[in-house]
Formats: sequence, structure tokens, C-alpha cells
Amino acid sequence: MPRQPLIGVTTYLTRARWGAAWDLPAALLPASYAQHVQRAGGLAVQLPPDDPAAAGDIVRRLDGLVLAGGEDLDPGLYGERPHARAGAPVPERDAWELALLDAALERGVPVLGICRGMQLMNVHAGGTLCQHLPDEVGHEDHNPVVGSFTDHLVKPVPGTRLGGLLPEPCDVATHHHQSVSRLGDGLVATAYAEDGTVEALERPGDGVFAVGVQWHPEARDDLRLTRALVEAATTH
Repeated sequence: MPRQPLIGVTTYLTRARWGAAWDLPAALLPASYAQHVQRAGGLAVQLPPDDPAAAGDIVRRLDGLVLAGGEDLDPGLYGERPHARAGAPVPERDAWELALLDAALERGVPVLGICRGMQLMNVHAGGTLCQHLPDEVGHEDHNPVVGSFTDHLVKPVPGTRLGGLLPEPCDVATHHHQSVSRLGDGLVATAYAEDGTVEALERPGDGVFAVGVQWHPEARDDLRLTRALVEAATTH
């Protein structure tokens, strides 16, 4: 039997309550992320924020990396002041995940960015974000119910890696109020919502698996993206 690839998944760093009495700072992640990786054939390990200088040592032990969803990125990372509707940034998480991504790209470790993770990939490449998407598209359909995923249609771009994995338009689980504005250097947009919002991006090139999606595949049963990550990690 081939060895199952080890897939690192980044986490929140926030205050949390659990049990009858505990209310403490916590590194946490919805269980659906790990379960999705496991169902796709990988071994999942959580990567709480750490010293960015340790990112290279961590990535050397991984076969693949998932940049999970979460809080808004610090707009200072792309040279902007915070929008009135932007959430409070978590600098420790921003710095850690940018360092992990940098190390993964340098070593050719496959990467899947989910929601915030896709946005981080874009900012890492020098791109910018729209800090409150309803200002641009005039509706709330990308995040109609806070705290709940809602489906909407995305159209993959033919001829891209994502287009090969998802060849037909499909409904995806959405929950975001920010989006890609200016695309980062070396990235291509690979799926769009019906209102023109960039819903996926990737780094093109044979042998390179660096894919970001604005939606949440872990919130639904479709394993095609995560299986592709696991397959790329197995090859790596």
C-alpha cells in the first residue's frame, strides 16, 4: 500500500468556549476540513500559527498544504486602509500562513487555498482584494446568511487545471464578503461567479499544483478538488 500523504491544514487563533467551564485562547478548525482530507485519502494535521521562521521546517515534513478559510487579511498587506466593514485582522495568522505558502511554493509542495486561503495566495503574489464585495456587485448573494453556507453557481475556465477537475458549471458553498480585486503576478483566474467575481485562481505550469477557490469544498460532498490535492501530494 502506498503511504498516505500528510496534508497540513492551517487553523484559526481565537478565543473559544467549550465544555461546561472552558473559555480560553484556542487554535481551532471546523472538523469538516480534516474529514474532507481524510475522505480524499490523505492524513490531516493541523498547523496552528507559529513563528514564521519555522515554516520551512514544517513544510519539509508535509506532502501538501491547505490554507483554510477564516478572518479577513490585514489590508495593510496590500497597501490599503481598512474598510468600515472589514473584520479585525489576526497578524500572527497572516504572517504564519504567508511564510507557509512561501515555503510550499519554493519546495513545490501542492497547495489548496480555500476562501481566505485563496485571497492569501493572491496577496502573496502582489494582488489586492475588494474589502467588501457588495460594494462592487450590489448584492449579498456571496454571504446572504452570516454563519451559514449558501450555494451559488460558478463557471470554471476551460483549459485550466481547475477546468479539468470541474469541467462543467456547478453549485458551490459560499460564505465570503471579500474577493480578489487585482490578480497577483503569475496567477490566472480559473472560475467566475455569474456576477463576474473571481471564484478560483491557480499558478499555471506542468507539475505545479497551486489552486485557490473562493468557495468551501469541505462544506459539501464533492471531493474532486481535495482528491486532486491528495493525488498531487502523493506524487510529490
